[in-house]
Amino acid sequence: MIHVVGIGPGDDAYLTQMGSHIIEQAEVLVGAKRNLESITHFKGLKREMDSSLGELVNYLKANSDKKIALLASGDPLIYGIGKYLSEHMGKDQLSIVPGISAIQYMFSKIPLDMNDLYITSSHGKTPNFDKILEYSKVALVTDTLVGPCEIANEILKRGLAKVLLVGENLTYANEKITRFKPEELTKENKFDRNVVVILDEK
Repeated sequence: MIHVVGIGPGDDAYLTQMGSHIIEQAEVLVGAKRNLESITHFKGLKREMDSSLGELVNYLKANSDKKIALLASGDPLIYGIGKYLSEHMGKDQLSIVPGISAIQYMFSKIPLDMNDLYITSSHGKTPNFDKILEYSKVALVTDTLVGPCEIANEILKRGLAKVLLVGENLTYANEKITRFKPEELTKENKFDRNVVVILDEK
């Protein structure tokens, strides 16, 4: 059985008890370098994940007789690897252990409820901003191509009254959450890995 374990936004204090139990019982940990380094007390084999998801699936299928825990940042099914694996592996081979997503953590810090929240991502795609900006409450997991400045520009192009909250390095010592009006952001602004929340201005 392959267990996909959501390890939370970053700090291992946000790893769930179930996730911790699965990791302790595993023979092999698979994950990105940063995720593997965050699990310091594991005694078994660690295998760093390469960039090819196809090769990862082949490895997992070939080793499904082992107790493998695949580490996923945040929650595996909120713009994580869980979707790809559930589409390319048999349901009887896969167990997904939820984690706390960066979005959930961000909303707890604002603090603001997640009722009626529209969740999306800019990873590897250009978001449909006409659709996104119709909502009064949006959370985006961003990448280096479409981040806070690009989102602000799309708001300004449409003349909308919105505010942005940008959460950087969530749960780490250098965590930073900043509120901006769209006109305050330019391409000169640089951000570390972040989640962007867009709200109607009130």
